[in-house]
Amino acid sequence: MKHAIVVAHPRPDSLAGTVAKTFAEALGAFGHKVVIRDLYAMGFDPCLKAEEIPGPMGHRSAPDVVAERELLADVDVFTFIYPLWFNAPPAILKGYVDRVFSMGFGYMPASGGTEPGLDGRRLMSFTSSGAPDAWLVSSGALAALGDLFDGHIAAMCGLTVIDHVHFGGMVPGITDEAFADTLDSVRAAARRHFGPAETQP
Repeated sequence: MKHAIVVAHPRPDSLAGTVAKTFAEALGAFGHKVVIRDLYAMGFDPCLKAEEIPGPMGHRSAPDVVAERELLADVDVFTFIYPLWFNAPPAILKGYVDRVFSMGFGYMPASGGTEPGLDGRRLMSFTSSGAPDAWLVSSGALAALGDLFDGHIAAMCGLTVIDHVHFGGMVPGITDEAFADTLDSVRAAARRHFGPAETQP
C-alpha cells in the first residue's frame, strides 16, 4: 500500500513535522511505501492560476501540478497533517487541494457535472491546535472542519475518510510526557488502520 503524507507547517521541527516523520516511520515498519510532501519545504505555490480553472475553453494544469499528480497517481491513502489556524487548514494546504485535487485528478468531467476520480482510496488527517479539544467540540469547530474540509474533499473525489486525529491544547512549552503521548497516539493510529492485518503486498 502506498501513502502520501502531505504536511503543511513552515517549521520542519514543529509538531506537525514530527507527527509526519513518526507516522511515516510507523507505516514503513508495517511494510508500506510512503512519500512525504512537505509543502513549505517544496516551496509549493498555493495560488490557483487562471488557466487552471475549468471553463468553456477548457483548462490547462501547470507543470508543477502535472508532476505532483504523476507522483500521486498510485497512492492508496492520502494523509493531511497540519495545525489549525483560525480553526482552518493553512492556506498552503487549501491551495494544494485547489490545484492538485481539482479537475483531471480528484474529479473528472461528466454529463451534467463531475464524477469522482479517486474512488476506492482513503483519506485521514492529523491536526493540532492551541485550543483544547473540549472547546473545539463545544464550539462546533472540529465538526465543521470535518464536514467542510475532510467530508467535502472525500465526496468530490470519491475518497473514504477513515480517521481525523486531533491534538488539542498543544501550546508552546507542553511537557515532554505530553509530547511523547501524542507521538504514541500517532503510532497507535498507524497500527489501528494499517498494522499487520491491514498490510498489503
